[in-house]
Amino acid sequence: MRINLMKVNIKSPWMWLVIFALITPLFSLLFGAANLSATDVAVCLFSDCHDEISKVIFWDIRFPRVAVGFLVGAALSLAGATLQNVTRNGLADPYLFGVVSGAGLGAAIATVFINNVLRVPTDAKGEAFAIALPLAAFLGALLAVSLVLILARTTFGRKVEHMLLAGVAVSFMLSALSHFILYVGDPFAANQVVFWLMGSLARAEVWYAWVMLPIVAICMSLLLLFGPQIDALLLGDENALTLGVNVKYLRVLCLTICAGLTACVVAYCGGIGFVGLMIPHIVRNWIGVTSRALLLGSALFGGIFMVLVDVFARVAIDGQEIPIGIITSAIGSVFFLLAMKQRG
Repeated sequence: MRINLMKVNIKSPWMWLVIFALITPLFSLLFGAANLSATDVAVCLFSDCHDEISKVIFWDIRFPRVAVGFLVGAALSLAGATLQNVTRNGLADPYLFGVVSGAGLGAAIATVFINNVLRVPTDAKGEAFAIALPLAAFLGALLAVSLVLILARTTFGRKVEHMLLAGVAVSFMLSALSHFILYVGDPFAANQVVFWLMGSLARAEVWYAWVMLPIVAICMSLLLLFGPQIDALLLGDENALTLGVNVKYLRVLCLTICAGLTACVVAYCGGIGFVGLMIPHIVRNWIGVTSRALLLGSALFGGIFMVLVDVFARVAIDGQEIPIGIITSAIGSVFFLLAMKQRG
C-alpha cells in the first residue's frame, strides 16, 4: 500500500497547530537564565542528564513551567471561547466574571491572616504561603462565581448583557474589599499579593501540572460534549429553545465550567488576563466558529501562545523576569481596542 505524500494538505490549519503545539514546548526548554544546549535538553528528556545541575534546571525549573504554561494557555482559551459563544459576545473574557477579583480577595485574606493573626515566623512563611495562597485564591474565585451565578438565576440572568454587567459589578465589589483589607493590613502583605496577582509561571512545580491536567481534560470533554447545544445558542435563545436546548441550564453549566478553569489558573499562577479574549478571535477567523473546532483550536493555540509569552518574559531583560500578566495585558489591551474598532 503506497501513501501519496503529495495528497497531504500542507495548508491545513490543524496540521500546523499540532506541529507547533509539539515543537514550541521543546523549543522553549532551551531558554532561561542558565544555558542548556539542544543536546542537553534531548539527553535530559530521553535519558539521564549529564550532571546534577542540568537535572535540577531541566526537571525542577524549566519543564514544570513549560507544562504548566501550556495548560494555563489552554484553560484560559477554552474558557474564553466558551463564554464568547454562550453569551454571543465577542468581547467576553473569563476574568469578566470577577474570578481574578475573588482570587485577590482570598489571597489578601490569607496573607493578612498569616502575617497578622497567626504571626508565622519568617523562616516558615514560604511554606505557609505555598499552601494557603492557592487554596484561598481558589475559594475566593469560587465565591465570585457563586455570586454571579446567584444573580444569573434572578432577573439579571434573563438577558445575557445583564449577566455580564452583574459580573463586572461583583468584580468591582470584591476588588474594593481586597483593597481595604490590604490597606489596613501589613505593607509586606500588600506587596506580596500585588506581585502575585500580576501573574507568573516562576513558581510553577510539576505537581501543579498534575493537578491542572485532569481539570482541563474533564472540562474540555464536557464542553465538547455540549458543542452542538452551544452552537444552537449562537442562533439566539428562542431558536435554541425550539431546538430543544435548555438555554438557562446550559448557560449556567458553561459558566460554572469556565469559572472552574479560570479559578484553577488564578490559584496557581495569579492573574493572566486577555488570553481568553484574544485567542478565540484568532482561531475563529482561522478555523471557524463551530464550538468543537473552536474549542480544540483555542486549546492548542492558547497553549502555544502562553509558552511563547513565557519565553519572552524570561529573556527580555537580562537577569530579571517580567510577570506574564503584564505582557498579556499589554498585548490584550491593543487587541481589545482593535476588536472594538472592527465591531463598531
